[in-house]
Amino acid sequence: MIAAGSLRLFFAVSLAASLCPRAWASAWALDPSATRIEFSVRNLSVARVDGTFRLASGHVTLDDEDPSRSTIEAVIDAASVDTSEPKRDAHLRSADFLDVARYPTIAFRSTRIERADGGHWKVTGDLTLLGRTRPVLLDVDSSTSEGTRSSAHATTTIDRRDFGMTYAGFAVGKQVVITIDAVGMNTAADASLE
Repeated sequence: MIAAGSLRLFFAVSLAASLCPRAWASAWALDPSATRIEFSVRNLSVARVDGTFRLASGHVTLDDEDPSRSTIEAVIDAASVDTSEPKRDAHLRSADFLDVARYPTIAFRSTRIERADGGHWKVTGDLTLLGRTRPVLLDVDSSTSEGTRSSAHATTTIDRRDFGMTYAGFAVGKQVVITIDAVGMNTAADASLE
């Protein structure tokens, strides 16, 4: 449920930044049409239900010299939940689960970004779902960049009960696995942080 993805700060940190006395920031908009947000949850302790959400908007500010100063924000359209089963999707949109009439969006905002090793990153952030905000950790294990477009792959697991989603007890798994394939587009020329 989530998040957002969030998640292009890992898009190609320029070597040129290390050669300059100033830090540089670049801005990226996450592309809703190209970004894919998937979730998977166990159903009746046996099968898995897989589905997707649609990104509404998102942006990343990348500090090339100090990634910890970078930021990621993303907003997901909660009503876009799609498991390829219309009746189930309608139930997921109801007050039993996502309650989209009251909470039309799911939001993610990063609070800490750090390089783990090589192209692997850890992104800590606040996920707001059903009006409750809880910390989550995104594992980002790959990124690519080509021209003005970049992409990153991220995963996380949340406990739906942390957000007050307790319907169905043990019939629906408590752990929700989220996978994000984010695509960002460079939106502005580099700006000095000096």
